[in-house]
Amino acid sequence: MTLSEEELAEELTEGPLRAPSRARVVAGRFFRSGQGRIGFAVLALMFLLAFAGPLFSPWTYTDKDFTAFMQPPSPSHWFGTLQTGADVYAVTLRGMQKSLVVGLLAALVSTALAAVVGAFAGYFLGWTDRALSWVTDLLLVLPAFLILAIMSPLFGAGQWPLFVIMLALFLWMVTSKIVRGMAISMKEREFVQAARYMGVPPVRIIFRHVIPNLSSLLIVDATLNVSTAILTETSLSYFGFGIQPPDVSFGTLIADGSKTAVYAPWTFWFVAGLLVITVLAVNLMGDALRDAFDPSSKRSR
Repeated sequence: MTLSEEELAEELTEGPLRAPSRARVVAGRFFRSGQGRIGFAVLALMFLLAFAGPLFSPWTYTDKDFTAFMQPPSPSHWFGTLQTGADVYAVTLRGMQKSLVVGLLAALVSTALAAVVGAFAGYFLGWTDRALSWVTDLLLVLPAFLILAIMSPLFGAGQWPLFVIMLALFLWMVTSKIVRGMAISMKEREFVQAARYMGVPPVRIIFRHVIPNLSSLLIVDATLNVSTAILTETSLSYFGFGIQPPDVSFGTLIADGSKTAVYAPWTFWFVAGLLVITVLAVNLMGDALRDAFDPSSKRSR
């Protein structure tokens, strides 16, 4: 990996020449990227708004104002109210919390699953590879939306962690195939062969040498999977197959707001706008991370 003149100058001013860490180089490239800085700042703001914003409102997402039904934004209700008298601001931030948590957890679980399955298949090959590849190919052809729709009765109130697991089970297959191919070449590297000759157990080699050396791919994949998981959750919840009432998410709020969007736009456009901004910020971060990890990318220089 090559360093820019600025990075090399920083290293020399510290004293004796020392090898810069990969994390420092990647972080430097990421924050030199305009879209990386914008995406990070906007996403941080979305998380801050979702989890700290409710503290500044006198209303919670379960409160009802029976004197203000379908009222437009006002000093009392910053985003207006719904047909039930619920405060749109409080309900929207609650939905944002749930969608962000579901998207983040589903992305982490799916990326971890892709890393483990792909690395084991590529390292061991043989019957292990055949069995894991068969499971991967089977899940690729299964209709994920239909299966999640059939299992939606299980995602009742308080059962959203089960929904996260089921959602993650249909997001990891393509990445797993990429990891498998990289693991096949990684097992022939000198440091992996040296560990094998020293008697290090194969499982330990996979978790200490193979997977860590695929971190750039996995980090980018996890970042991009966040937006995929959020949009998938939104789509499923919109049709009633995701997060179930009385809980709320982006999908359930958009489904309710779309019915009144024409004559009460505040019930729809606030949540729709926040969804677009959040997904756009995640995608900007994912593109910037991909460029930062790729030394050949012109945009990372």
